[in-house]
Amino acid sequence: MSSEQDTEPQQAARQAAAPSDTWLGKLGPGLITGAADDDPSGIATYSQAGAQFGFGMLWTVCLTFPLMLGIQVISAKIGRVSGHGLATNIRRHYPKSLLYAIVGLLLLANVINIAADVAAMGDALTLIIGGPTHLYAVGFGLLSLLLQVFIPYQQYVRILKWLTLGLLAYVATVLTVHIPWGEVALRTVWPRFAWSAASVTMIVAVFGTTISPYLFFWQASQEVEDLQADAGAQALRRAPEQAPRQFQRIKMDTAIGMGFSNLVAFFIMLTTAVTLGAQGITHIDTSAQAASALRPIAGEFAFALFSLGIIGTGLLAIPVLAGSAAYAMAGAFHWKNSLELAPRAAKKFYGIIVTATVIGAALCFTPLDPIKALYWSAVINGVISVPIMALMMVMASRPAIMGTLTISRRLRALGWLSTIVMATAVLAMFTTMAF
Repeated sequence: MSSEQDTEPQQAARQAAAPSDTWLGKLGPGLITGAADDDPSGIATYSQAGAQFGFGMLWTVCLTFPLMLGIQVISAKIGRVSGHGLATNIRRHYPKSLLYAIVGLLLLANVINIAADVAAMGDALTLIIGGPTHLYAVGFGLLSLLLQVFIPYQQYVRILKWLTLGLLAYVATVLTVHIPWGEVALRTVWPRFAWSAASVTMIVAVFGTTISPYLFFWQASQEVEDLQADAGAQALRRAPEQAPRQFQRIKMDTAIGMGFSNLVAFFIMLTTAVTLGAQGITHIDTSAQAASALRPIAGEFAFALFSLGIIGTGLLAIPVLAGSAAYAMAGAFHWKNSLELAPRAAKKFYGIIVTATVIGAALCFTPLDPIKALYWSAVINGVISVPIMALMMVMASRPAIMGTLTISRRLRALGWLSTIVMATAVLAMFTTMAF
């Protein structure tokens, strides 16, 4: 049948599906989720790992990649197959007390993360051009807020995709310094460092930064957003014939996103190891401090790239942090939720985005120590990540949620392995805190 003979619904369906037929169009939830993981607070963690332990922590990135990939694919499949985000699925199938505890802690951790990220962005811009750090931080928070509230989802996703290019600053930074690649390769597969409370704490910090609950909620909800934006698509449990194509897209999108995320983390560790660590600078509290310390060692260009990367990743991460909190709250209380909706059509959903972002930016004006804030945010994320991951594994294996499209044995094994490793990391974190 020619296009002139198609019915209007068929034409709409074809037009909605067309962007996903391109290679770039297939990238979305997974790419943005992975890139958002390298936010300014994550950059600070990776910088500290490289400065303090040199090449000794590079192996952690190789381990986190498959674990992160597995759990994020599972979150994406839950969203695409069921047609609902994680919070909605928990509300429909599990006790409300569990739901409210998870969502409440997620909201708290995300607000603290937003505060730390906007503060880091303000610091980075001050390093580059001078001026009032707090004012810059508020400006970045408001810019992110305006983009989320007033730009429709499909256009906003395109902006977020372009912002992922900001992470290339850390790839470029590596090119400005001398790297002993032979030793790097050896120490990546055969690490050499002393096991101690400090090294265990750093391993836990890397895992806690890489595998974070807000990423689970965001990617599942973005799959639902993409589903609703495509007039020809349905939740896969109701249209299993669409599953092979969508699962292939999810796998590719998530693999590229998580690979990109871990590659950038690797380069940040590597850059700070061969510059700061080699010069005896082994204590880094913030991403801006890492950029500042690079200036006299690696030069102005490396400093500028590192600083601009902080701003770019912050602009990417803040919407994910605020958005994932809003999706979780909306799912918990059965509110209308979609970034495609106008604010007046989803007032409570957008209200959470506004509240989380404004409170996060306002915390920059309080005596709150951003380092302590990040520490407690990591603790909260660690505490809630394990039960959320375990719950996701149960949900992904339940026909009541997934229909006939429950996850495969291989993916189930990888997901449970990721959950066990994260539980071990959390246990190690509390053990080091106790001693």
